[in-house]
Amino acid sequence: MSRPNISGRALRARLAPVALGSLGALWLAAPSAGEAVSSAGASGVAGGARARTAFRGVRGRLDVLDGQAASFAGALLPARAGRLVELQRRERHGWRSLAHSFTGGHGRFRLRFSPHGLRGELLRVLYPGDRSARASARRVGVLSVFRLAGASWYGGGGSLACGGWLTGSTLGVANKTLPCGTLVTLRYGARSVTVPVIDRGPYVAGRDFDLTEATKRALGFEGTGDVWSSR
Repeated sequence: MSRPNISGRALRARLAPVALGSLGALWLAAPSAGEAVSSAGASGVAGGARARTAFRGVRGRLDVLDGQAASFAGALLPARAGRLVELQRRERHGWRSLAHSFTGGHGRFRLRFSPHGLRGELLRVLYPGDRSARASARRVGVLSVFRLAGASWYGGGGSLACGGWLTGSTLGVANKTLPCGTLVTLRYGARSVTVPVIDRGPYVAGRDFDLTEATKRALGFEGTGDVWSSR
């Protein structure tokens, strides 16, 4: 077999030293133009070859009572057990972790936390990534936290404490302390309305709101009972 005719200068150009400490140096052929170079990290995964990830089927209830647990479930793909997933809340200067879990079979996960305080919170699920897969995030939505409030309703006509006149189509609530015009979101069963404080009352122990007739109809509320309130 004939040997390629390589000059001494060309041969030196194709050799690169690799230090081996006290053992001296080992000379390896450097790649020529057009040859691919790949390096493996500590995990043995080639650099730049991390898999893409994505969340699928993330679901959970976004309306909860103060102090009760909110739960969200879904799957991280490609499916693999043991990957860290976080539930995070959007804050003024970034995202804050509320809970974490690890994926199980088929990449599925479940995250739970108990909110405290009546405020809306924008949530997301996050996979921070590792040496084998890229980071991924998906927004879940705005979590609304409510409290139970005693309610009744009233109708008829007449003037309102916050100004204007009460009619059968007036949307609003009466409350003893909230400033006039304060918007309150109320839930009853599967229905929800957001209405302003327009009047004062009710003056019956255990009741927080008097709903106008139009508000009562919008909620499907009858008589007296508890509603979910954002205030």
